[in-house]
Amino acid sequence: MDLSLIIVNYKSKLKLVNCLQSLVMADLSGIAYEIIVVENNSGDNLSDLSSVYNQVRYIKSPVNLGMGGGNNLGIKESSGRYILIANPDLVFSVEAIKILYQYLENNLDVAIVGPKLLNPDKSLQYSCARYPSIFLPLLRRTTIGNLFPVFLENYFMKRDSHTEIKVVDWLLGACLLVRKDDLLEGGKLFDDQFFMYFEDVDLCRRANKLGKKVVYNPQAVVIHDHMRDSARLPWYRAIFSDKIAREHLKSWWKYFKKWGWR
Repeated sequence: MDLSLIIVNYKSKLKLVNCLQSLVMADLSGIAYEIIVVENNSGDNLSDLSSVYNQVRYIKSPVNLGMGGGNNLGIKESSGRYILIANPDLVFSVEAIKILYQYLENNLDVAIVGPKLLNPDKSLQYSCARYPSIFLPLLRRTTIGNLFPVFLENYFMKRDSHTEIKVVDWLLGACLLVRKDDLLEGGKLFDDQFFMYFEDVDLCRRANKLGKKVVYNPQAVVIHDHMRDSARLPWYRAIFSDKIAREHLKSWWKYFKKWGWR
């Protein structure tokens, strides 16, 4: 098997349908592939999709394993040389997956490649970034970030070109094509300690540590209908009342404990 596409669903059934429909229309000619959807104990009933998208394998997790854990469950059941990590809120252009696939085929020093992500209105979504600093949550979640905009602009590479293929520190985990043999550890791709958030930064950093490249390839274009739920409240309120924000801050702490404070 050449390629395993893994989609972890959590209360995203309507968006998942759009994603699967775009995969039906995608040019995957010449690629032996499988599609695995993990229902991450969200309560969504996907049984009616099996008759419409009968080429998809559905796995129901008995518990919510988080983003990394849900993907690990799907990857455990996969057989592809390459793994495409895909959020259910993606809509693929016809040629996007083949462009990413051929790039990995032709560049053996690259372990991870990701596409250009666009918002639904076709504006650019910043999906490649530099490694985060310890102060990142403070800058993103408070007005302090408005006082020092250059730090966030540098972090999100906003002044860099987003029309050229380039090596980057890390890519947003919404859509990643990964060379499985380079990064699989104990049958898992993601570190389970990251329930949600920073699992993508950690994965890309592991690739870099192994001497492998992480590449942003804007020739592949994918729509990402994303809402940044973790920033609905400022951190000093969210930490007490917002579960998603708490998970974000917990993962931030675990990331720096693992990799150091810079």
